[in-house]
Amino acid sequence: MTIEHASVEIARKPWGRRDLRPWSSIDASTDPVGELWLERTDKSAPNPALLLKLLFTSQPLSIQVHPNDAFARSIGLPNGKTEAWYILSALPGARIALGLNRHLTPQELRAAIRDGSIADLVQWRPVAQGDVIFVPGGTIHAIGADIVLAEIQQRSDTTFRLFDFGRHRELHEDSVVAASEAGPPPTQPPPRRLTDAQLVLVASSHFVFERIDLRANSLWGLQTDREAWILVIEGEGRIGRAKATVGDAIFMESDSAGIDVGSSGMSILIAYPGPDPVASLLQDRSERMTQPTDVLSGSEIIEVLT
Repeated sequence: MTIEHASVEIARKPWGRRDLRPWSSIDASTDPVGELWLERTDKSAPNPALLLKLLFTSQPLSIQVHPNDAFARSIGLPNGKTEAWYILSALPGARIALGLNRHLTPQELRAAIRDGSIADLVQWRPVAQGDVIFVPGGTIHAIGADIVLAEIQQRSDTTFRLFDFGRHRELHEDSVVAASEAGPPPTQPPPRRLTDAQLVLVASSHFVFERIDLRANSLWGLQTDREAWILVIEGEGRIGRAKATVGDAIFMESDSAGIDVGSSGMSILIAYPGPDPVASLLQDRSERMTQPTDVLSGSEIIEVLT
């Protein structure tokens, strides 16, 4: 049973940003930060199945693909990398790429990598705050400039590049051809409302990704029977004993926590292993605390608040 504030690992990137506010107070003024990896505080604990990141872009990232589970295992890796993005902010004109405009044969894909025309064959689309993009392993994709996003993914850092916008890093033609579904992207299921507070953004075999919006000055219970990553994206409050505000991340595993929401409300992203949303994840405890006829014992009050 675990509830802990996440630790942060910094990945400085030339395409990153020098100002990470309001998501982080880390000083990036002299060396841009591209990614913040949110990890367990206990470094001796087993790695979770999922990895939560924040990405900050001032330039486009490479056009790339990650392996799916089957291909990853065929080359000796434990799993592939399916991911999902939640757009936290995006300047006008910001865009991402997902899939290709048409199906390519392996020969056509190789030629497009070699001559750079792959940059015109990916499906670019505009993005705005609140958009959700699901990226199954094997899907060719890219993240454009002027975006801040939260990414939940299978724990893997395997990336094959097709195009690098002039950075002259190695391209991985053979691996791309073997790993890619070189065609249009899979259908993106729309988010669906689970409760008044819960919006399921993505439900896949690898993870469930939700946005939870909690009204001001309310009390809630959060209970998981598996690992879960929580990221505060609006407002403030307390999760368990920890004060939580924008940019704070918390890791839970087979545990429960009270959520005491502040006067401006609070919105969080939560992700946990799939395939299905957990119906009992969130319980509204505000009504119980405000019933005039209720007389709670000390142990009941502690249970409600924790």
